Amino acid sequence: MAFSANAGAGMANKCDMNVVPLIDVLLVLLIIFMVTVPAVSYQIQVDLPQATRSPPPTTTPPPPIRLRIDGGGQLFWDNTPIPRAALMPQMQLEAAREIQPTLEIQTSPDAQYQVLASVLATARNAGLEKIGFVDDR
Repeated sequence: MAFSANAGAGMANKCDMNVVPLIDVLLVLLIIFMVTVPAVSYQIQVDLPQATRSPPPTTTPPPPIRLRIDGGGQLFWDNTPIPRAALMPQMQLEAAREIQPTLEIQTSPDAQYQVLASVLATARNAGLEKIGFVDDR
């Protein structure tokens, strides 16, 4: 017979990976890396600031300005009524300070949006940069 049942029993395929060449290549790469790394490093001149013994000047921020808008469109600058015509000069005066205070805007629930938009535009045109909203519920 041309085919026998035990013909392949004596010849088993050997499927092991030969790792010796792989280890050789990795060791050569490691040696090349170890030789080239010290040649690449060089010194950089860095100008570091000198330490001072005096503490930095402490500046306390000014107290925030509370601007309240009620339901009738009336404006209150730190609980003092202020007409809309006097709002721009007052805001410009505050914006000209060395450290600007925070403008905290508080609106009543029934305040009109047009009044709030007008106050915000006036504050930005006056040069105030720190504007926040306060909700006292």
